[in-house]
Amino acid sequence: MAARVGQPRTVPAGEESPDELAVAYRRLNAAYQQTLRYAEDVRRLYQQLQRAIYQSLLGLANALEAKDPYTRGHSERVGAWSRRVAPALGLGSDEIETVAQAGLLHDIGKIGVPETVIRKQGPLDADEWALMRRHPIIGAQIVAAFEFFKRGAEVIRHHHERCDGTGYPDGLAGDAIPLGARIVAVADVYDALTSDRPYRAALSHRAAVEYLIEQGGRTLDKEIVAAFIGLVRDAPSRS
Repeated sequence: MAARVGQPRTVPAGEESPDELAVAYRRLNAAYQQTLRYAEDVRRLYQQLQRAIYQSLLGLANALEAKDPYTRGHSERVGAWSRRVAPALGLGSDEIETVAQAGLLHDIGKIGVPETVIRKQGPLDADEWALMRRHPIIGAQIVAAFEFFKRGAEVIRHHHERCDGTGYPDGLAGDAIPLGARIVAVADVYDALTSDRPYRAALSHRAAVEYLIEQGGRTLDKEIVAAFIGLVRDAPSRS
């Protein structure tokens, strides 16, 4: 017998009607959108936590430097130079940020070095050097507690390594030294040379650049030195 025109279709037992399916879809979609909002909230909170931790570490590093007029502002300048050099070497945005932050925090481990050693008015003796050379390890240990800054910890640990293997703490050489650490090393050496120290006056910009050129391919990465010099060529002397 033919079905009557306009008569609602009977839904077999165990099946859902089109209206019920539409309602279920809307509920599922609403739950999915809510999950996305929760995920975005968690991501935002995590980023805020990262910034808060980083700012706390930076405040600690700045407080340490503020005790010594000879190094005040050193880490900020190293971080700034590192941020400028990194993109010239083809690093991506995340890597650039890591290198720049590590540059800012590269000396944070000096908090574990006796102040009498840090502020000594003259060259360090062998025992004092042994204490000072621990600061990259201490710094890396401080920041390594934060998973999001794992790569930054590697840069901090190795920023005193040298391409010929004469650096510390691990005696790494060449490409075994993380690229970020090689970048911070060049920026660190330049700023140290052009800053007054208790045992010597600051070198001129020209003299510091000549030293970098001399060390390029020996203790410092030649390609990074070239990129750095390209950026500082017109920089005024701070001496």
